[in-house]
Amino acid sequence: MEYNEQIKNRVKRMEGQLRGILKMMEDGKDCKEVITQLSAVRSAVDRTVGVIVSSNLVECVLEAEKNGGKTDDLIKEAVNLLVRSR
Repeated sequence: MEYNEQIKNRVKRMEGQLRGILKMMEDGKDCKEVITQLSAVRSAVDRTVGVIVSSNLVECVLEAEKNGGKTDDLIKEAVNLLVRSR
C-alpha cells in the first residue's frame, strides 16, 4: 500500500501533538489538560488506523475481484486489524 500525503500529514500532526503534551508535562500543566490532549491523540490514532485499513481494504477487494478471488477473507482480516488496534 502506498501512503498518501494526507495520511502522512495526520501522523505528523499527531507527532506535533505528542511533543506538545511532553512540553505540557515538563511545564507542570494540570493533569486534566494533559489527559485531554492524550485523549485527542488517541482519537487521532484510531481515526488514522481506520483510514489506512479502509483504504487498504478497498485496494485489496478491487484487486481480488479483478483476479476472480474471494473477498470474504480480506474483509475478515480488515475487521481483525481494527479490533486489534483497540
